[in-house]
Amino acid sequence: GAQGRRAHELRLRALLEQGKCPEDGWDESTTELFLHELAIMDSNNFLDNCGVGEREGRVASGLVARRHYRLIHGIGRSGDIAAVQPKAAGSSLLNKLTNSVVLDIIKMAGVRAVTNCFVVPMATGMSLTLCFLTLRHKRPKAKYIIWPRIDQKSCFKSMITAGFEPVVIENVLEGDELRTDIEAVEAKIKALGAENILCVHSTTSCFAPRVPDRLEELAVICANYDIPHIVNNAYGVQSSKCMHLIQQGARVGRIDAFVQSLDKNFMVPVGGAIIAGFNESFIQEISKMYPGRASASPSLDVLITLLSLGASGYKQLLKERKEMFSYLSSELKKLADNHNERLLDTPHNPISLAMSLKNLDENNDVAVTQLGSMLFTRQVSGARVVPRGSVQTVNNYTFKGFMSHANDYPCAYLNAASAIGIKKQDVDVFLKRLDKCLKTFRKEAKKEKNVNEISSASTGTEQLEDEKIQ
Repeated sequence: GAQGRRAHELRLRALLEQGKCPEDGWDESTTELFLHELAIMDSNNFLDNCGVGEREGRVASGLVARRHYRLIHGIGRSGDIAAVQPKAAGSSLLNKLTNSVVLDIIKMAGVRAVTNCFVVPMATGMSLTLCFLTLRHKRPKAKYIIWPRIDQKSCFKSMITAGFEPVVIENVLEGDELRTDIEAVEAKIKALGAENILCVHSTTSCFAPRVPDRLEELAVICANYDIPHIVNNAYGVQSSKCMHLIQQGARVGRIDAFVQSLDKNFMVPVGGAIIAGFNESFIQEISKMYPGRASASPSLDVLITLLSLGASGYKQLLKERKEMFSYLSSELKKLADNHNERLLDTPHNPISLAMSLKNLDENNDVAVTQLGSMLFTRQVSGARVVPRGSVQTVNNYTFKGFMSHANDYPCAYLNAASAIGIKKQDVDVFLKRLDKCLKTFRKEAKKEKNVNEISSASTGTEQLEDEKIQ
């Protein structure tokens, strides 16, 4: 029995000493033993504990306690989310280990130069807001954020919530791709004055036909004008191309922080993000900006997941995602050809694909949005249909062609993405259902055409009869 336990303890010791994701995933019994060991280090689980404060880790429901492995105290202290809490040694250790393991994974995924990161119990949008609020103290005069346009509400609202004025830089169309207008960014910096600009807020992961921003060029501009640079890397950890852009941007210019979602990259419940960067003191400043203690749930979820997968398991998921992207791309192209549409050529986007919907758009104004409804009712989630000409106002800013990342993109289109965890079956079922929906529209269009032809023919006959009578 002692020998059996020692085998588990050796794994625990290696994790504590190295602070890295184990190469091979742990079995559930080892992970649970580890979590129980951490939990009994927290004061609320001491056998003789006597709590007389207002926050003593008391939990009314046993189900809730078990759901959290009795790690009730959360992470951090009132003044710093990364600080050690004396009466919660186990939860504090959990926090430190999670940040260390996640840093190891970010390096493995391609950003070798990263020096520090921490898990924050907020999704990507609020985590970006925290970065902007931290920069406010460094640049008190600044009120603008330069933002190459991406039609996604949370990253736009992250700037508004922080109290800044987004300066929208429209993208340029190169072939089918929407790319960063570097000249417009630099011209706007000169017009507004570098000291009045809080930062450049760029994006890596995005829906095609928009592609990742030109991070290297933006990073050089930020370095030249001494302007901070925050990168929204929402689901970019799973893409070697997105991570390479961040690594290169930091190498040739300036990137202060990059933010990524936990759920999109590590397949855990929504509610957490990772803020990472290349200057250790700046990342610590951001963590100190977070007011109060924080939930340990996102840290617990991602640590359990990475211990279960191991580095080799996570690498395998990244490999499979890339393979599925190639498969989805080739199969979607075949389907597009069959329906006289085309797969848009977006080689710089490593995750998302777009297929034109020109025939639907030309035949019927509402057909494009109807296709989206049909797919959703057929249990296809995640596919986006983007009609032309939609207008949307977000926080008093009006966007023309909203969702297409441009005022007037040349065609309506449908998006599909190959994200981490996708299976061949997902792709096959999606394509089958999409094919059926498009065939339904073609049949209806054909019927409508026949009705119109019959109607016009009968009208012509009536005209001949009238002429004979006259």
